[in-house]
Amino acid sequence: MDDLGAFLRSRRARLTPERVGLASFGARRVPGLRREELAQLAGVSATYYTRLEQGQSTNASESVIEALARALELDEDERAHLHRLARPGPVTRKRPRRRETARPSTVRLVEAMGVPAVVLGRRTDVLAWNPRGHRLLAGHIAPDARPNLTRLLFLDAHTRELYTRWDEEAARAVASLRIVAGRFADDPALAELVGELSVKSPEFAALWAKHPVANCVSGVKHLRHPELGELELEFQALTLPDDSGQRILTYTGPALELLRAP
Repeated sequence: MDDLGAFLRSRRARLTPERVGLASFGARRVPGLRREELAQLAGVSATYYTRLEQGQSTNASESVIEALARALELDEDERAHLHRLARPGPVTRKRPRRRETARPSTVRLVEAMGVPAVVLGRRTDVLAWNPRGHRLLAGHIAPDARPNLTRLLFLDAHTRELYTRWDEEAARAVASLRIVAGRFADDPALAELVGELSVKSPEFAALWAKHPVANCVSGVKHLRHPELGELELEFQALTLPDDSGQRILTYTGPALELLRAP
């Protein structure tokens, strides 16, 4: 329940008494609302909220979770994340770790696409990509490589240079990974990835500590590609309907028709 407590504290810290219409008395050692103030807004006892934030109370009711979400002014993605953290599923028996793979039909679909496309595993490992997808995102590594895109973003110099708005891309990646971590809390490989990046990248560690949450399914990416120069591309992340957490990531833009495999 530590993730729940950390998430609640991070969202409590971004609110002020003035913003939520409460009178403020005395100096505050830390920013944001006090526990007692948030409990008052949510209509729960301060003792119960404190136990919840400290991980001493589990399986809060739906009504309490919704009351906290309203008091914390959570958006749709944050609200869903709070529900997953506060009411986790049953603990399952750990299975032997297996390498994540894409279905052959999914690979064939991506290979047939006329736009850059990548199959991503739940931890943002590349499970497959078509030639355009490879050359757009990682032409400096072998086509048969299966890197982790989040690891490349934070630890690979070439990938860092690819994104002209790297800070924006990094924030988006961490916010998306937070949702995955809430959904697959018992995934040891995901925990290892977060641990590795937290140690090797101070920027990742700082972003992760803020508990950003966003389900990034579409938007615009700004790239400086070594072959095509400055690009402004639309992306779509299509989640596969099989509870695997895998996604197909596609890119579209007028200049991409020039990006062909040799």
